[in-house]
Amino acid sequence: MEKKVSIKDIAKHLGVSTALVSYVLNNKEKQARVGPEMAERIRATAKEMNYQPNLIARSLQSGKTRTIGLIVADISNPFFSNIARVIEDEASLNNYTVIFGSSDENAEKSASLINALIKRQVDALIIAPAENTEEQLSLLSQRKFPYVLIDRYFNTLDANGVRINNFLASYKAVKHLAKQGYTKICMIAYQTKLPHMEDRKQGFLKAMEELQLPLHENSLRESSYEAIQEDVALIMHQLLDTKKERPDSFLFATNSLAINGLKEINKRKIVVPDELGIISFDESDAFDFFYCPLTYINQSTERIGKEAVRILMNQLEKKPEHSPTGLDTTQIVIDAQLVTRASCREKKKKE
Repeated sequence: MEKKVSIKDIAKHLGVSTALVSYVLNNKEKQARVGPEMAERIRATAKEMNYQPNLIARSLQSGKTRTIGLIVADISNPFFSNIARVIEDEASLNNYTVIFGSSDENAEKSASLINALIKRQVDALIIAPAENTEEQLSLLSQRKFPYVLIDRYFNTLDANGVRINNFLASYKAVKHLAKQGYTKICMIAYQTKLPHMEDRKQGFLKAMEELQLPLHENSLRESSYEAIQEDVALIMHQLLDTKKERPDSFLFATNSLAINGLKEINKRKIVVPDELGIISFDESDAFDFFYCPLTYINQSTERIGKEAVRILMNQLEKKPEHSPTGLDTTQIVIDAQLVTRASCREKKKKE
């Protein structure tokens, strides 16, 4: 077996001290006042000799593993996978790697993931929290463990977070549908106590009330996360296979709900937008297979990911002591953009 190259080997090869090599390979050459030419020589030699750093020893020495744990609802969902990619890239720019996990909107699985990641000695966490996980997050705050929430939040928790203005996004979507001539608007959302979803529902209801559009028991329907396909199929059957109170448009609260809704619309050969207008929260590659380009609410996954890493780096670098948790708390609320396409163009007036 080939002998593993050490810092001592590189120092001997160059005729310099091991301390000098160590400073450079740990990116501390400025502190040690190592000249740029020497630093470049050391790095080039390390590469030529195929030097591999001992990450375990380095983490024991620095107290850091330079890893971040990321927990989202479902990493296969395009919304979360896009955010994850941005977070991975931004973390890499700061010399951090990311370990991913999906909670599947399950509080027990979320707790298990948090514990597993902490046991693996991640330096911090970025979390899209599942329902009923406030206590888990409160424990992290009590331990002064750095974390940032993305997409979701809890009113009872003073924590760092990045999310969109969900209320305003729904509100504007309904206003747009009404402007296009749709009056029987139905929203399909998830059945959950998570505040971000409640904000979407409240934005919908507020706009409907202001516009004096009809609100009844079928105006706002809810699906479970666990049985989304079956629930949406039943909801669409109840709404579309009857002439009574049949909607003329839908606002889907997530792209997953929209995808399942589109399947049911296709089955019935309903023409979008002539017979039905559609707006969805967030986009999806699956929308490209639908014959009519969908209007959607762009949640700015790039900005969410970048801001989350920026806040986390500030915590890891500074860790100020003046907040209740020992960490500065920053809440960033981003205005989402409505991307208008053909799925809810102006309705033709009946002659």
